[in-house]
Amino acid sequence: QVQLVESGGGLVQPGGSLRLSCAASGSIAGFRVYNMGWYRQAPGKQRELVASSTRGGIINYADSVKGRFTISRDNAKDMVYLQMNSLKPEDTAVYYCNAEIPGTGISIWGQGTQVTVSS
Repeated sequence: QVQLVESGGGLVQPGGSLRLSCAASGSIAGFRVYNMGWYRQAPGKQRELVASSTRGGIINYADSVKGRFTISRDNAKDMVYLQMNSLKPEDTAVYYCNAEIPGTGISIWGQGTQVTVSS
């Protein structure tokens, strides 16, 4: 079973940048078989997909972050990253890392990391 641990959150001013990291451990099947995603949940709102990177190399972004956020993964290190630039107050949320194997029902979540964009 994979465990996910996010890091890199914090307080940043509007227009600033942060890089979130998600470390996976305990994988039996190998990190590369997982589709990886970053989600976020703001207070009073539903959790939403921010960016995803499939095991086949397909990358998708929410419209609200296109051109500002970049997801990347290092299968050799069992890591996935989210580079966030030009941050806006509306990006404030808890950010979660997710790993899933399509068609199996396996979906694993990290504990989340808080991102606050405020002056």
